[in-house]
Amino acid sequence: MTVEAAPDGDLIDRFSDLVWLERGLARNTLAAYQSDLRLVAQWLAGRGNRLVDGTRADLLDYLASLSRGGRKPRSAARLLSTLRQFYRLAVREGWVAADPTAQIESPRLGRPLPKTLTEAEVEALLQAPVVDTAEGFRDRAMLEVLYATGLRVSELVGLSPEQVSVGQGLVRVVGKGDKERLVPLGEEAVRWLRDFVAGPRSQLLRGHPCDALFPTRRGAAMTRQAFWYRIKHHARVAGIRKGLSPHTLRHAFATHLINHGANLRVVQLLLGHSDLSTTQIYTYVARERLKDLHARHHPRG
Repeated sequence: MTVEAAPDGDLIDRFSDLVWLERGLARNTLAAYQSDLRLVAQWLAGRGNRLVDGTRADLLDYLASLSRGGRKPRSAARLLSTLRQFYRLAVREGWVAADPTAQIESPRLGRPLPKTLTEAEVEALLQAPVVDTAEGFRDRAMLEVLYATGLRVSELVGLSPEQVSVGQGLVRVVGKGDKERLVPLGEEAVRWLRDFVAGPRSQLLRGHPCDALFPTRRGAAMTRQAFWYRIKHHARVAGIRKGLSPHTLRHAFATHLINHGANLRVVQLLLGHSDLSTTQIYTYVARERLKDLHARHHPRG
């Protein structure tokens, strides 16, 4: 089957395969690309066109239709990014002669600051679990590791005992795109981990085998959603009323490091960001925090 005759579904699959091979993207990211491209292909089909026939005018009309339908600028920008990647690869592979997105400007976006916690709020959250139960001790150990390392929640619940070296104070993380990084644990997290493995973990397993470092009482790995529920519960106990996200402690980890003078590139490595610009958002968080403190406490604020 020639490229010219290939249906859109086949081209989208070929695009996904090539992007995965070249960039090693996570499955969820590839699925989002495919979903976006299929919607565009369906819309173009209504005009009697295929993806390889799409023009700048076609794509602008599509983006305009999304805006009229209430799509937010950030969502439209993500879609446009997907289209840019598809058509740039299409030009390289000879599927199209020119990139129709080349002259399309991205929507102007405000810079949303990630939700984070103050150091006092983090301390209150860490002390919220009742540690005289095996589950409470596990939650405290998980929160300590999360704040000490800045892991994603999915990375935390996916940890196995083999990924942690208590003696060296390091955790080996397999992040997005199956990329590995080594992250220091710090003394407090090491202490809670060592004590958890020495007793409460076995109480939770009750003799059942489990590959997860942090099992549930059923002896199985904890899900991301289950731990998110636990975080919200402990936040209520700690008296934290602000909105949280699964990444709140990750954001706090990065923001507090920068507040205390950490180098931005070091924070980038610890978080596992492939692009420094992703990490730079935390400098804005720190700056806004300083401005807020100045406004509230300076006599001429």
